[in-house]
Amino acid sequence: MTDPLLKHSPLDAAHRTLGAKLVPFGGWEMPLSYAAGTLAEHRACRTNAVAFDVSHLGTVRVTGANAFDRLQRALTNDLRKIAPGRTQYTHLLDADDASVLDDIIVWWVDETRFDVMPNASNTSRVVGALGVGDDVTATRAIIAVQGPHARERLAKVSAEAAAVERVHVAAVVIDGVECVVAGTGYTGEDGVEIAVPAAEAIAVWDAVLGAGVEPAGLGARDTLRLESGLPLHGHELGPGITPLQAGLGWVVGWDKDDFRGRAALAAEKERGITRKLRGITTEGRRPPRAEQRVLIDGAEAGEVTSGNFSPMLGHGIALAFLPPDTAEGTPVEIEARGGESLGGQVVKLPFWRH
Repeated sequence: MTDPLLKHSPLDAAHRTLGAKLVPFGGWEMPLSYAAGTLAEHRACRTNAVAFDVSHLGTVRVTGANAFDRLQRALTNDLRKIAPGRTQYTHLLDADDASVLDDIIVWWVDETRFDVMPNASNTSRVVGALGVGDDVTATRAIIAVQGPHARERLAKVSAEAAAVERVHVAAVVIDGVECVVAGTGYTGEDGVEIAVPAAEAIAVWDAVLGAGVEPAGLGARDTLRLESGLPLHGHELGPGITPLQAGLGWVVGWDKDDFRGRAALAAEKERGITRKLRGITTEGRRPPRAEQRVLIDGAEAGEVTSGNFSPMLGHGIALAFLPPDTAEGTPVEIEARGGESLGGQVVKLPFWRH
């Protein structure tokens, strides 16, 4: 039975038919995994092609002649770097301390339409900060088709959709349904994300799976993004964490006019950061976990923000904020449960490279 207190994807019935394990996530009930399990779904994305339901992500539609200027003033990145038909990763900052209220993908669909894609629980916050825009999340599903063979499989359904290049966005027809397709994703693999009208979502989902794409849940999506060194809001981004601390200074358009949080971020840039997000690999299969302390030479140096077992590498991996001068190769210990510790070392991100 569905939980009436949680939101449900337009694909909910399809997930139940497939026997998905459904869990609460950001106010939604979403598939954690299917029959194959998270490890198999993860490996399928790295070697073949999978489809994720990411309809829990928000869509805030900003339109009109002043849409560009409003987004330029609100968000960190510089839209002048792109053009209609392109996408851009960007941040919404707290005006006082420059911490990341949300990390966002902007789909610049046409001259006067921007689809701003916030994280699941942050949609209303983003609408409030922008002061403009319509929350159209409930009108569509988002299907992410990811993996080295994603385009090959998707081309069987729609060659036009499969041809949308990385960081581009276009309106296309898939199986007779008008959709918007972006060359984006959150797995470190090639692929696209497809916005499908809610009423036709199951038909498009079934067509994609029918082309040889395997379903995958949010469990695999999280281990994939961790292997790829990608931040998760609420872990590597959020209150007290700035883009500079997260190693994401490239999303800041310093050459444009004022934007929300600029003064506080510029002040941090001037004085220097006190911590920086780093990668850690650990020995053995036991995974490090969020909130475990990281020790260097026996002294606390930071805390794990995300940790798990890497299905591709066969050992533990973690992200943690450490002193900014911590060198790659530095030995560390992570305090695990039961008083034990995991030995590891600081490494360059991402963990997984093709």
